[in-house]
Amino acid sequence: MVHEAPGERGSAGGTGYGQARSGGRSARLPRNERRAQLLAAAHEVFVANGYHGAAMDEIAETAHVSKPVLYQHFPSKRELYLALLDSHLSTLIALLLGALNSTTDNDERVQAVMRAYFRFIANDDQAHRLVFESDLINDPDVSARLESFNKTFADAVAHVIAEDTKLPELEARLLGRGLAGLAQVSARYWLETGGDLDLDVASDLIYRLAWRGISRFPKES
Repeated sequence: MVHEAPGERGSAGGTGYGQARSGGRSARLPRNERRAQLLAAAHEVFVANGYHGAAMDEIAETAHVSKPVLYQHFPSKRELYLALLDSHLSTLIALLLGALNSTTDNDERVQAVMRAYFRFIANDDQAHRLVFESDLINDPDVSARLESFNKTFADAVAHVIAEDTKLPELEARLLGRGLAGLAQVSARYWLETGGDLDLDVASDLIYRLAWRGISRFPKES
């Protein structure tokens, strides 16, 4: 087990995002637990202030650690932000692929994927803001990560389409991108409207729209 350097102090608060603050001192944490704690603190500060408005001093204070401890794990604010983005994208792609692979019934697949997207967008931790509304969106490393996420998800959808319909690969990929874009744009718009429409009702509307379109492509044995 790897421990922090002697003299490190920090909070033993929860490591979930949005739960970084807690009073008092804590025992030294294993490296992976400390990293999770620092990411939780960074999430809180980046959501509140954006990338450019966030300061490493505030992140260290939120995590109840010294700046040297923070820099020991993340040498720069940019590296910390990229690590947080990687974590959120990993969570989202796992949710979406889990929904996609949860059944072999394509009607239910579309419904599950749309609901998973909407639930991620609606989550109280506001992770979607760091993923889709970052003020660092034009950074090459950020945009590359987002494109990798979009490609992974769209390609997974395209694989199912191509396997069932025997459409050419390029056509299946285009449909995969279209369905992925529909999920993302509609879920974000739903949130911007204030969530007055029930989440399940909203995701069901988009699922029905998507399914009525994609189901027109005949499934081949």
